[in-house]
Amino acid sequence: MPVPKQMFDKDEKVLCFHGELLYEAKILEVDQDSPSGGFLYRVHYKGWKASWDDWVEDDRLRKMNDENRETAQALKRTYHESTQKPAKVTATKKRGQHSDFGSTRGSEERNGSMPTTSRGQKRGRHAEIEEEDAFQNRPMIKIPVADFIKSLLVDDWEEVTRNLSLVPLPAPKPANMIIDEYFEEEKEKRFPGSAEMDLLEEVRAGLKEYFDVALGRTLLYRFERQQYKEAIKAWTEGKGEWKGRICAGDVYGAEHLCRMIVQLPEMIAQTNMDGQSVNRLREEMTKFLQWLNRNTRTYFTADYEPTNQEYKDLSRGGNNN
Repeated sequence: MPVPKQMFDKDEKVLCFHGELLYEAKILEVDQDSPSGGFLYRVHYKGWKASWDDWVEDDRLRKMNDENRETAQALKRTYHESTQKPAKVTATKKRGQHSDFGSTRGSEERNGSMPTTSRGQKRGRHAEIEEEDAFQNRPMIKIPVADFIKSLLVDDWEEVTRNLSLVPLPAPKPANMIIDEYFEEEKEKRFPGSAEMDLLEEVRAGLKEYFDVALGRTLLYRFERQQYKEAIKAWTEGKGEWKGRICAGDVYGAEHLCRMIVQLPEMIAQTNMDGQSVNRLREEMTKFLQWLNRNTRTYFTADYEPTNQEYKDLSRGGNNN
């Protein structure tokens, strides 16, 4: 078993998680007496009374650097947005409603996942209220997305649903490669065997798995489904540029990966993740999106493919289910 490494020093200024947010703090004491076999750090939060001093493990601490300060600010903005009273929802037309190829993402899943009961019996009102309360009390995650990535996703929607163009496939840098390249860069900032490294590896594996499951179910616009059928056939045959590509994560790139990330809050709400796990995942996804935002020219396609009339007719013909 590897000997735990002390990651922070006495009197070091750090960022420390308290609840959902990161706060500036200073390490007052270091003690190798953690229940997990590592180190414990006694921290004092800047501007807080000494009664709030706390003993924490290293998984709640972050180095005081520009990247982590940026993460702390992003978490703070997201928290304040999530605690504001939501605006009243009014009936409006959905974007893409005027196009035959508007988004069907989500609607197909919602229609297929409506709660049913055996023999068509009505559920009791109390049971419905209990289920709704249980859902509302689940930890929620809101991931801050940079404005530039939001604009790219809007452009992506317009290219597909209005201009009837497609993301070229296979992507030269597919989702799995993007995730791996982030992992290789980010792991240099973490200590081997640490809780932070373990979490990074879990997020890496989880993103790949989620992407493969979600791609065909919720990430495609209707106009892309014919292309998806053709892509499955191509990666199954594995010829030419498709050789070695064995799943959606090896074929689709940053555009579809970002579509999935903005859907993650809804996906996480369907799981049994506890609040602490949700907070850690949010931090990891915030860092990933910040990194992706710095590398958009590398990973996002500059030119969408125009489609011919034959493809448009196939997409309209209902052969893309």
